[in-house]
Amino acid sequence: MTLSPTLLLDVVVGGLTTGGIYALVALGLNLQYGLMRVLNVAHGEFLMLGAYATYSLHTGWGVNPLLTLLITGPTAFAVGLALHRLLYARLLTGEAREALESRSLLLSFGLMFVLQNAALLLWSADLKGYSYLAIPLHWLGTVFPANRLLAAAIALSLGVAFYVYLRWSLTGKAVRALMQEPEGAQLVGIRTTQIHGLCFGAGIAMSAVTGSLVSMLFELTPFMGLPYTVTALVVVILGGLGNMMGCLLAGLLLGLVETAGVYLASSDIRLISSYAVLSLILVLKPSGLFGR
Repeated sequence: MTLSPTLLLDVVVGGLTTGGIYALVALGLNLQYGLMRVLNVAHGEFLMLGAYATYSLHTGWGVNPLLTLLITGPTAFAVGLALHRLLYARLLTGEAREALESRSLLLSFGLMFVLQNAALLLWSADLKGYSYLAIPLHWLGTVFPANRLLAAAIALSLGVAFYVYLRWSLTGKAVRALMQEPEGAQLVGIRTTQIHGLCFGAGIAMSAVTGSLVSMLFELTPFMGLPYTVTALVVVILGGLGNMMGCLLAGLLLGLVETAGVYLASSDIRLISSYAVLSLILVLKPSGLFGR
């Protein structure tokens, strides 16, 4: 296929849209795994719940999908704090800490199945969806759906805003200190348990907000979360564990690679291209593209 300027523009815009979604959901997972070493495989299920919450609020109550971000985000943050306090905090202290990763993995698998089946009971297995801002925008000879551009802009803005907060705020500096030197951070008085709870809640909130954006673009199922968890893990590995800017850039890169594969070959090559890039990076640079 000839790579015309119009096709190139399609690939770039489509890649940035997909990559923005990937980057935002991966930031939440990177925050949890990079700081706490908790591999939360139920991460995508909170994206699914955020998507269903937005769907229900919009179709049942007429709430603008963009306004639901102000509901799903804080609600998911509170849920994340509660989950950390009730379940995960116990794994971070005492003898259980030695087996943290394996036990947290088992715990999150159980949580994943519970949330999937809860969604199945509440919304059934039928595909759900709604139309919002599905307006074609014509630019330079190609057409872009307005809702995709809006979702990409919001996802990227939130991702950059979170990075800036993590980089220059006092809380962000405490988080980075715990990532780099956990014992040293505790010695200077950083409250480890409190920071862990905030980060876990923030990670869940980012996943739910991503779900609200995804609901504007795709149909929903109770089992849509796991593929996003896997993709988020790929992005985290590509960007480097604990590297938030690397995570943002890796999400955009993966989105561009997948979109180029779909446009230049077929939709069947999307996952193949993602895992091919991951395998190549693991062989050439195991610490990730932007890892140290």
